[in-house]
Amino acid sequence: MNFVKENNRVIPAEDKVFALSGRAKAAIAKKGKDAVINATVGALLDDNGDLVVMSSVVDAIRTLTPQDYAEYAPITGTPAFKEAVVKALFGNYKPSGHVEVCVTPGGTGSITNVIANYSQPGDFVLTHDWCWANYRNICSQQGRKLATFRFFNEEGSFNADDLEIRINELAVHQDQVVLMINTPAHNPTGYSLSNEDWEKLIRIVNKAACKVVLFMDIAYIDYAGEEDEVRSFIPMLAKLGDNVLPIFGYSTSKTLTAYGMRCGAIVCMAKNAEDAEEFRRAAEYSARSTWSNCNRSAMVVMGKIYSDPELQAKVDEERRMYRDMLLERGRVFEKTLNDNGVKCVPFTAGFFVTIACDDPASVGKKLEEQDIFCLALAKGIRVSIASISKEKCVKCAEAIAALLK
Repeated sequence: MNFVKENNRVIPAEDKVFALSGRAKAAIAKKGKDAVINATVGALLDDNGDLVVMSSVVDAIRTLTPQDYAEYAPITGTPAFKEAVVKALFGNYKPSGHVEVCVTPGGTGSITNVIANYSQPGDFVLTHDWCWANYRNICSQQGRKLATFRFFNEEGSFNADDLEIRINELAVHQDQVVLMINTPAHNPTGYSLSNEDWEKLIRIVNKAACKVVLFMDIAYIDYAGEEDEVRSFIPMLAKLGDNVLPIFGYSTSKTLTAYGMRCGAIVCMAKNAEDAEEFRRAAEYSARSTWSNCNRSAMVVMGKIYSDPELQAKVDEERRMYRDMLLERGRVFEKTLNDNGVKCVPFTAGFFVTIACDDPASVGKKLEEQDIFCLALAKGIRVSIASISKEKCVKCAEAIAALLK
């Protein structure tokens, strides 16, 4: 007897990523850490395979009072948290326009909120063909559909031409399109749009035959490279036309390596007060009618860190160390692939590297037989360099190259 209504969704028997991760953990329990490569985890682990938890953040957590984690938080977030998000997100590029912030349960909550408020049931939401699989689930859950453009052209560059074709195809049927761009350090490829790419994207959305809500998923921005360099595209957004509304999805969870505290934000950068106020009301309404309040303790910690220059400097320094460790892993992984005659999908920085291949499921299965656990996507194999040491990056890349060759 079935009681659940599918409602045009496909509800799997189990989550593919967590099931694979579970098998990797079982193999580790049986054979030991050294014998297994678990490249499935979307969180930053140290070279011993332990979760990175920044000690400077822990110091801030230890100052919490019972009221800091027991009291309800405001729906849109505490004032100190919102100030901290603006400071952390924009860095030295704070815009002069109208900025509004609403707290969300992680970066996932920001995606849910923007789709709920800036698209209609039955609409297509547009993103790149290489994308986080949960984008599709979030759309489906809300009665939307996911459309994609080809992220890369034949030369391995950003495919602005296909983006322009796809957005104008949707404009025939929709007066507004939510365009989701995950950059810098894109999941799953690790690609970051260059400023030249941004020039092309801005030209396309400004000319689009519809209104465009440009949603920038910047969950990995603090691990993508030097702070100012990875934010240098932000001033370029001032060139967006009146038909475009820029919104950021920010992940406090990743910035502070505090994934379980489930905290993020949706941030609107509007040209006028009316659009900013409309955003605030809608974001607050959707938050209230879904998760209601978010984790107050995470907001307090974020507020403490970014209102204390000394504490912020400690957090920034510690994060920079782990960021550089991650970047080194990525360079080693890519070099090992190249040395073995295999190329990955264009990679800049981030938690993941992806290798395009035929029959990814078969490749993933053969890797698993070698106790190497990587996620098989529709068009390739995703490797979490965030979760494996530099030495295991070499072994993993060599194993994948051997199978593909």
